[in-house]
Amino acid sequence: MPLSGSFGALLLRGLLAGLIAGLLAGVVGNFVGEPKVDAAIAIEEAAAHSPDSGAGHTHAESTEHTHGDEAVVSRPWQKFGQFLANALAGMAFGAIVATAAHYVRRFTSLPGQRLVLWLGLAGWVAVVAVPFFKYPANPPAVGDPETINDRTLLWVAAVVLGLVAVAAGGYIWKAMRALPESFRLVAAVAGFVLVTTLGYVLLPGVDEVGADFPATLLWEFRAASLAVSTTLWVGIGLAFAALTEWSTRRSTPVRENAATAG
Repeated sequence: MPLSGSFGALLLRGLLAGLIAGLLAGVVGNFVGEPKVDAAIAIEEAAAHSPDSGAGHTHAESTEHTHGDEAVVSRPWQKFGQFLANALAGMAFGAIVATAAHYVRRFTSLPGQRLVLWLGLAGWVAVVAVPFFKYPANPPAVGDPETINDRTLLWVAAVVLGLVAVAAGGYIWKAMRALPESFRLVAAVAGFVLVTTLGYVLLPGVDEVGADFPATLLWEFRAASLAVSTTLWVGIGLAFAALTEWSTRRSTPVRENAATAG
């Protein structure tokens, strides 16, 4: 059955699905990601207090570094904050998926559950996968603080690239609707890969990982970050699909009763 409901109803579903997904992502982040953050912070603090790092600094400079770099927010509050951050991000992305579903449903006959699942997958590819393989996440101890704004802009550019690449693939799939599905799929994937590859070539690379930072911890942190983001988007897709199915089943008896009465 095609996706039904007003825009407001879809938006509420998206917000609720995003909240559920965000809390799930927060749980994954707490048990998978936070230990890697703690390990990275421990390495950063050990390097800051090592004898070699203090060579060439005056006592005043060392004192300023020690007291000026203390975290404004404690780690327990930061760990709690990541639940809030994931919940807010999930609700925002859920609202975006709901808005996209409201407009896309006019151009497709896909059942409502399948439509929101496909939109969730497209969102993950555009917002998570494409940026990750160009600019993977780094732990707190990695990167020059002075370049954080530049790196943030590059990540946003990678997200835009992902959206354009997904849109290109979707356009090709729709434009070739008269051809066999296997051919359409190959053409759509090829278009997506072409746009993504071109964007990867044009976007500058960023490599600020120090040679002394443990490679194992770096990739464990990146894998954990990818797991949290994937949980968020999978949760949005599945929760939105479940809420859509529940809404459809709930409204079906009402329609049947109305038809019988008529």
